[in-house]
Amino acid sequence: MSLSRRKTLSLIGGGSILAASGAGAFAVTRTPQTALKPWSLAGSYAEPRMRALSYAILAPNPHNRQPWQVDLRTEGEVTLRVDTDRLLPHTDPFSRQIVVGLGCFLELMVLAAAQDGIGVELDVFPDGEDTTALDNRRVAVARFTPGAAEPSPLFAHVMDRRSLKEPYDTERPVAQEVLQSIMAPVIRGSGVETSNDPDRVAALRLLTARAFDIEFETPRTYKESVDLFRIGYREVDANPDGIDFSGPQFEALRLAGLFSREAAMDRDGLSYRQGLEMVKATAMTGMAYVWLTTAGNSRADQITAGRDWLRLNLATSAAGLGMQPMSQALQEFPEMAALYDEAHGMLAQGGETVQMLGRLGYGAAVPHSPRWDLESKIVHA
Repeated sequence: MSLSRRKTLSLIGGGSILAASGAGAFAVTRTPQTALKPWSLAGSYAEPRMRALSYAILAPNPHNRQPWQVDLRTEGEVTLRVDTDRLLPHTDPFSRQIVVGLGCFLELMVLAAAQDGIGVELDVFPDGEDTTALDNRRVAVARFTPGAAEPSPLFAHVMDRRSLKEPYDTERPVAQEVLQSIMAPVIRGSGVETSNDPDRVAALRLLTARAFDIEFETPRTYKESVDLFRIGYREVDANPDGIDFSGPQFEALRLAGLFSREAAMDRDGLSYRQGLEMVKATAMTGMAYVWLTTAGNSRADQITAGRDWLRLNLATSAAGLGMQPMSQALQEFPEMAALYDEAHGMLAQGGETVQMLGRLGYGAAVPHSPRWDLESKIVHA
């Protein structure tokens, strides 16, 4: 879930923010510092695996949990495991979306290694898989082979990549030729479709808005998100994962006592009501949609979808187009079951799994997302 940055100031009432003074006014101007450093450090490492991983940690992932752990003890290899403390048991009970995020990580590592001419062979879930849960078994072993790859033009857009969660310009359509261009790089094995058809766009706007209703109105799934709120630059720097609420508007809300985790959990309060209204209103600004399907739903299929989603995200960046994952209707908790079936009826052929759904459009530029530093993600090094 996310709140629109451009609408959050509507939460501020009674002129209370104007009372901020001295140190408070200074805090309003602050943005995260250490949490954004991984972006500036990407590519700065001499060792090839570290250099590739310094980009991989910038990959999109659900709720920005950054659940990757890497082991570099074997020369020329990267072993990837999942940090099981960073799962989302309520909104993602089978960890399907987490695995999709791990696929994004692997693909960005592969693209970064190719910049140095290094090929990467992936052995996915070599110790077997459990489609209902994740444990400490290896997610993938990546073997680096110098001289075995050519750079991809997609890599030029790594530093521009965002998940654009702002409202989109509803006066600016997404042309069919743009949709065709962003589908072309989806080559890892997922099925990909797009639509800017007005009737289908209207139906998908409503589907995604209704899914937000269910996620908010289900107490445990909503609380899972609220528990991951990082409110203000100090919290973001201390824990650069989860859902980032930093920048002047959120500092102002925090200082005025108008926005907190406690306030967000009050279903009769302004934060809750405005938050639900805002995410639904933002969902209704989708100008086109893209979705990825796989024939099955194995862990390997989920990794494939993640790899293709990362490529799709880079392709949208290259086209100057915004993309936001809208996967609430694809979540597998019981209260979402009817909408899950509806989404699959709309978007999948018989037996296929819709792995990702995103809205597309043109919107304002947004900052980078916070990240943990690379060294914190290396285990047994």
